[in-house]
Formats: sequence, C-alpha cells, structure tokens
Amino acid sequence: MGEGKELLPGSARLELVDGVTLLHPEDAVLEAMLDGWLKQQQARRLDPSTIKDRRSVISRFVDFSGEYPWNWTSGQVDDWSSTLVADGGKASTLRSYQGALRLFCDYITSPHYGWAARCEALFGTHPVQVCHEWNTAAHLTGYEGDPDRRPMTREEIQAFLDHADNQVERAVRLGRKGALAAYRDATVFKTIYGWGLRCAESCGLDTTDFYRNPAAPELGRYGNTNVRWGKGSRGSGPRRRMVASVMPWAVDALEDYLINIRPRFRNPHDLKAVWLTERGGRLQPRHVEARFAAYRDELGMDADLVPHCLRHAYVTHLVEDGVDPKFVQDQVGHRFASTTAIYTGVSTDFMNTMMRKALDRAFEQERERR
Repeated sequence: MGEGKELLPGSARLELVDGVTLLHPEDAVLEAMLDGWLKQQQARRLDPSTIKDRRSVISRFVDFSGEYPWNWTSGQVDDWSSTLVADGGKASTLRSYQGALRLFCDYITSPHYGWAARCEALFGTHPVQVCHEWNTAAHLTGYEGDPDRRPMTREEIQAFLDHADNQVERAVRLGRKGALAAYRDATVFKTIYGWGLRCAESCGLDTTDFYRNPAAPELGRYGNTNVRWGKGSRGSGPRRRMVASVMPWAVDALEDYLINIRPRFRNPHDLKAVWLTERGGRLQPRHVEARFAAYRDELGMDADLVPHCLRHAYVTHLVEDGVDPKFVQDQVGHRFASTTAIYTGVSTDFMNTMMRKALDRAFEQERERR
C-alpha cells in the first residue's frame, strides 16, 4: 500500500511495527495475522461469537498442518477434510470450517492488507489461497438435515388447518376462554404456510409489513409481505426479503384476523406486532411450536412434523403447481437453488405425471425418427 493511503483495519503495517526485531518471528507474525483478521472482521461488524469460532478453526488447522500460513498447501486441506469426515463430521460443519479457512486465506493474500509482502521480506515466501473448488465441499444438493423432516401433504395441511379452526368454534360454543388465542394461532399456521415463512419470521411480522403489489391489485394492501427477520448467514444480521402473496385464501384469513380479531387483544405497549399474546406481548416461536405439537398429536399425525414442515410444503406445492423454481427460491429467501431443492418433496402423483410426460416426449421423438 502506497504512502499517504489510509491503512485498513488489520493491515500488516498496523499489526507489526517496522524496524522492530522479532525474537520469534514466525509465532509473532502468526499472532499478528490472527489479531489483524479479528480487527478486519470487527470493522465489518460481524458477531463476536462468529469471529471467535473462526479463529478457533484457524488454530486447529495450524495444529493439524504443523505449518505456518505462508507454508500451507492445498494438499494439507485435503488431508484435514478427510480427517474431519472420518471423525464423523457433518457436511455442514465441514463447509463451515473450510469457509473460515478460505476467508482467512483471502485476508492474508489480499494486497490491501500487505501480509504477502511482509512474509516475503521475512521468510522468502508468501501465503497463497489453499481452498479451491476442487478440494472443498460444495453446497450439497443432498439433504443434510433431519431425514424425518418432510413437507406436509396437502391432505395433512387441510386436516391440520380444519382442526385449528375447529378449536375456535369449540371454545366459543363451550363459552371457554381462549377463543381469541385459538383464532390467532390458526391464522399463524395459515400465514406460515401461505407465505412459506419460518416460525420466527412469522412471529416477527408487524402490521406495517404489508404492501400493495401493482401486479395483484385484487389483494389490496396484502400483495407483498416484508420479511424483516429472515435467517441470515452466520455472523451477519437478519436478511430482509419481500414475499409476493400467491395464496389468496391466506390473504383473506390474515386480513380478517387483523381487522376483526387483533383489536380485541390487550396492547398496553402499543406494539405493532401482528401476533399479540393475551397479556399484550409479542407472540414467541416456542408458543407456536407448542400449539402445533398439541394439534398434531390430537390428530395422530407423525411426531416428526413441526411448523417448519409447513414451509417445506409451501415450496413443494408451488413446484408441483408449476411455479418457476427461481421465483420459489426468491420467495423463501434461499441463496442457493440447492437449498430450495432439499425442501422439495413432490408427491408420487406429481412424479408419475412428470414421468408420463417425459415418456410421451421420448416416444414421440422415436416415432419422428422412424
């Protein structure tokens, strides 16, 4: 970096003072690199726990390789990855470790921070990027989560939502308390499925998060939903996204709740939360999960079903209905198409229909060749 230019946080010239003799230069430079990387990440406002975890990964790789970063090779990454897999590490953990190592190498090889030049001057060599496409785990298309996690079928969703609605009628008929809460919870489940939301995303909705969509004037102010608390990458904040409304019946249910039911809840703090508790607070995911489990068990459904299965079903059913996969990916906020793919569990009927179409095309092409 030339004179007169402002040094970036984490630069070698800020971490190692020029002209100072180092008693143990290798250890001193490694420690300065790690300290500099910490400051570089802090400047990007990353979560402290993420920074700590990443530093731990680099220390583990140093111990495994027995080398300093300016002597690392891609082969050492191969060996390390093989060891992690042999020890039973999950694919997601392997990607996380390799990702931390790749980011550290990006930092120490960047000319903006000056570490390569400093290592060349001190050790006659310099660090290189050792994580490449061919020796690191890709974002796998196979499902890496709980194999029992699956989308709910259309029949299961219909039965579940009918049961939720029945709890409202039952409470009203018996004159019991809890009719408002049951109505709220039924609408929460319809919203999770109707917009493909995560449980926490739904609980984070405010009444100001709905907007008109010029492409769907018939939906009024519910054409778009602003999801402000979307799941972000590790170390980063929530990822916002705008979700287009594609299930009119869900819009009707949400609008009815906001107009006729929500005003009946206590709201001493004047919260804008869509879902209020009986005491006037914001509804929490743990309540939604507990109510879902209660209804699921009352219906005798699979014990592995959780609210997230409604989100899986949203993806699956849109795909079955012929909606463009990229649109579905954007709707649910996935960075990778492969992530959306693992959510999809299309039905046997859909698979058979697709197979029949493929066979018909193949037979037609064969006839044309004849």
